[in-house]
Amino acid sequence: MPFNMQGWEWVILIVLALLIFGGSRLAGAGKNAGRALREFKDETRQIKVDEEKAKRDAAAQGSLPTATTTPTASADVVDAEVVGPVQVEKRDQA
Repeated sequence: MPFNMQGWEWVILIVLALLIFGGSRLAGAGKNAGRALREFKDETRQIKVDEEKAKRDAAAQGSLPTATTTPTASADVVDAEVVGPVQVEKRDQA
């Protein structure tokens, strides 16, 4: 398994990477990876903040169902399709 490497194996691997790619390329790749992780963390944090704000706003307006409310029949609908009005052709009766 590659993750059971000891200290010297990691050193050899890093030296080979430096020889193959060069220091500036590896530094740039590390910088880009760090930036990507930072952006990902910021976006996930913002999503959580937005969700919490939406819950607080909905609770302030009283639109959230409470534990004392009973579910309605429409809560049993799992998958539905919107169907328009049915058009019936009229036939002439002779």
